[in-house]
Amino acid sequence: MRITFKTKPEHTSWAAMEDMWREADRIEHFDGGWLYDHFYPIYGEKDGPCFEGWTALSYLAGITERIRLGLMVSCVPYRGPALLANMVATFDHFSRGRLDVGLGMGWYDDEADAYGMSLLPVPKRITQFEEACGVLKRMFTEDVVDHEGTYYNLTAARLEPKAIQKPYPPIMIGGTGEKRMLKIVARHADDWNYPGGTPEDFTHKMNVLDAHCADVGRNPADITRSCHIFVDPAEPSATADSAASYAAVGANHLCLYFQSNDDPSLLGKTADAVVAALG
Repeated sequence: MRITFKTKPEHTSWAAMEDMWREADRIEHFDGGWLYDHFYPIYGEKDGPCFEGWTALSYLAGITERIRLGLMVSCVPYRGPALLANMVATFDHFSRGRLDVGLGMGWYDDEADAYGMSLLPVPKRITQFEEACGVLKRMFTEDVVDHEGTYYNLTAARLEPKAIQKPYPPIMIGGTGEKRMLKIVARHADDWNYPGGTPEDFTHKMNVLDAHCADVGRNPADITRSCHIFVDPAEPSATADSAASYAAVGANHLCLYFQSNDDPSLLGKTADAVVAALG
């Protein structure tokens, strides 16, 4: 079982978030940590403070030594796949191979419209996302990439140096669409993230993913099954019970999602309770 944590870069001070990550790096139960990729807060008032994900994560890589780092998930429409590949490779070097690459197709229209990066209608956005996944992986595995696609065009595109992790850092894809998104997961992901729901729905989605894996010739066991576990700050045992319920149906990566950066001591209390519940 992999156990990671996630913190919100919104409605917080930088000092508070830094304290959370320094503390998490000291807790052996945690294998890695995550931020989200948004320009506006996604909880509460949207005009509040929100730190940008990739630059924030870069700093956090510099103040931690052990844990892996990633965005759950990086919004593909905000950065073309060639640019993203370059960012990933650079990050993988300065973090000494500690990066996980989360990918998603985006959903927050308010921030996207405000920043002049309006999201495509969902069917087209899924096609864009699938094309981006293929281009991204080619950038890591080919010396020169030529690509003429529907949404991206590359001419003799190079990426040097490549990422430290070979053939590229692990790719997590977040999404639950049964017809198309989970098929993209089957083709491209090392980790599938279920963003939230019930253990019963999670089980159903896993069965759909397994069927897609069979269709594309992928071993389902090669894809880690991850889910958010929303932390109850008052009752670590409630968080532990939720984690155990997902583990019982097949989750093998639990991401403990902390709702505030105000109390770093909650990290250890929650992780201890979850590990005890898992036996």
